[in-house]
Amino acid sequence: MIASCLCYLLLPAARLFRALSDAFFTCRKNALLAKSSSTQVEGDFAMAPRGPDQEECEGLLQQWREEGSSQALSTSSEGPLVDKGLAQSSLALLMDNPGEQDAASEDKWSSRQLSDLRAAENLEEPFPEVLGEEPLPEVEGPMWAAVPTQTGPQYADCAVLPMGALAAEQWEEDPAVVAWSIAPEPMPQEEAPIWPFDGLGQLQPPPMEIPYHEILWREWEDFSAQPDAQGLEAGDGPQFQFTLMSYNILAQDLMQQSSELYLHCHPDILNWNYRFANLLQEFQHWDPDILCLQEVQEDHYWEQLEPSLRMMGFTCFYKRRTGCKTDGCAVCYKPTRFRLLCASPVEYFRPGLELLNRDNVGLVLLLQPLVPEGLGQVSVAPLCVANTHVLYNPRRGDVKLAQMAILLAEVDKVARLSDGSHCPIILCGDLNSVPNSPLYNFIRDGELQYHGMPAWKVSGQEDFSHQLYQRKLQAPLWPSSLGITDCCQYFTSCHPKRAERLKYSRDFLLRFRFCDIACQRPVGLVLMEGVTDTKPERPAGWAQSVLEEDTLEPEPVFPRTVGTIQHCLHLTSVYTHFLPQHGHPEVTTMPLGLGMTVDYIFFSAESCENGNRTDRRLYQDGTLKLLGRLSLLSEEILWAANGLPNPFCSSDHLCLLASFGMEVTAP
Repeated sequence: MIASCLCYLLLPAARLFRALSDAFFTCRKNALLAKSSSTQVEGDFAMAPRGPDQEECEGLLQQWREEGSSQALSTSSEGPLVDKGLAQSSLALLMDNPGEQDAASEDKWSSRQLSDLRAAENLEEPFPEVLGEEPLPEVEGPMWAAVPTQTGPQYADCAVLPMGALAAEQWEEDPAVVAWSIAPEPMPQEEAPIWPFDGLGQLQPPPMEIPYHEILWREWEDFSAQPDAQGLEAGDGPQFQFTLMSYNILAQDLMQQSSELYLHCHPDILNWNYRFANLLQEFQHWDPDILCLQEVQEDHYWEQLEPSLRMMGFTCFYKRRTGCKTDGCAVCYKPTRFRLLCASPVEYFRPGLELLNRDNVGLVLLLQPLVPEGLGQVSVAPLCVANTHVLYNPRRGDVKLAQMAILLAEVDKVARLSDGSHCPIILCGDLNSVPNSPLYNFIRDGELQYHGMPAWKVSGQEDFSHQLYQRKLQAPLWPSSLGITDCCQYFTSCHPKRAERLKYSRDFLLRFRFCDIACQRPVGLVLMEGVTDTKPERPAGWAQSVLEEDTLEPEPVFPRTVGTIQHCLHLTSVYTHFLPQHGHPEVTTMPLGLGMTVDYIFFSAESCENGNRTDRRLYQDGTLKLLGRLSLLSEEILWAANGLPNPFCSSDHLCLLASFGMEVTAP
């Protein structure tokens, strides 16, 4: 119908108005004839508003005919401008809905329509069928369409994105900035184009979807008072406060190797340049003092991430995965808040061990907090930060436990103080294990009985209980040649270090002066008169031999426990893994649309006394206090945002952010 009207805009000016009126009445006739058999459009669709009654349309058309002589002269000079105005007016009338016209109006217009139809048949060029089955030609400009509205009760407050929205829309500014506009300033509304007819409804464009930052809004859960300008808080005592973020940023190579996991994403939001800009926006917004990243692609790190983070005030350390892997882990800190004491990269690959033949890595840093000079002579304990990305394979829980034992042994060595205790510890990363799984419980409770446990059960990612053959864990889990005890400590850390040089007294050395070996002439000794030509004489009563004490200490032998591993770091999780408002499980990632938690931040905490025993699952704040955390989201909310990644979150994981406080003590 619209295409037919547009075709007649190309006719000579003398026949233009006549053709438009014929098209209008032809359309009205066909619509009225089909009214009795027309079906009502079902579904919740955004329909065009109802038009006015037919008397108003007739009056408008009569006014056009009276002004036709004057407008026909201006048509040849103004050209496309007048044609455009006529087309808009004609389209507005043609969009009028015939469904609400009464029977009286049909009778009134029927004779007039028939006469106009006969007149239209006498034209030199036949008028095409308005409601024919010919496809409409493509026209320039925006295409309007009926848009279904979301009716699901669980997404009543969230908008569903149109499937073709990203494909049809062209961004006019940086998409990363648009996606991360958390608090957009109100923009003045542009004046709508003047609609030429009062009372005649105009077809509205599809409603704009709710911004992603409103769907994925994450609240800050504050557990303490706000700090002062220096980052210290005066409560029971001053505290050194800092924030730490753990984030799996999704390496581009890994994403392209597993492209089937991201079919729900528009290709534009998977582009690395878009994702990189979005990630930087996220880092700048939360502004952590320590940043622990996983799946950091090596070339992207050296070419883009490290220079950008250095400009943001970070000092960065990176450890690439072993073998031919292209990604790794990074730990970045602000040198204005911390001073590096040591950095220990951790490789889980051990040649010759089938249990440890994977290329995963970790990174352990020992940082010294820097307190403001105005506080005088005060000190803060060092902070040990460990970051890792454990093997993903859900079937190889034995590998996951061995990798975690190596990391805990390295943390024990780095964080151990001179008195045998440990400084505050934060262990974070992608552990590829769900909450309350055996691996999770081992980190939190400090003990795990693994003998006979199915390997798939260690991480709890998937259930393989239906399979006939299941790999089961056997004791000991790793050989003694690994150099790690069942308490997740290096052998050398379990006993005092021997002095590098053995010190002997003068009297002890003189006892060897006249022993048998000292009185023998060495082979090849040059004979020199008065120097080497005499043989020493042993004084009377001097023993011929001296019992030499064995100064070599035997290597300690540590008995292996039967199917049990332990550690003594006393760690607990920042997150409770359930949303407090609704009780829904927290989600940090959504592989294949299934939400789960695999990313964690563990920190040192003191166990609480519970009666006559100590329950390791109950903790209280110790030297390291949890002051706040960034809330996570539920699976339903992420579904409403089309999962992960999306235009707002450029990784398939959510970032974890927590605030801590450390006691400041006087020397």
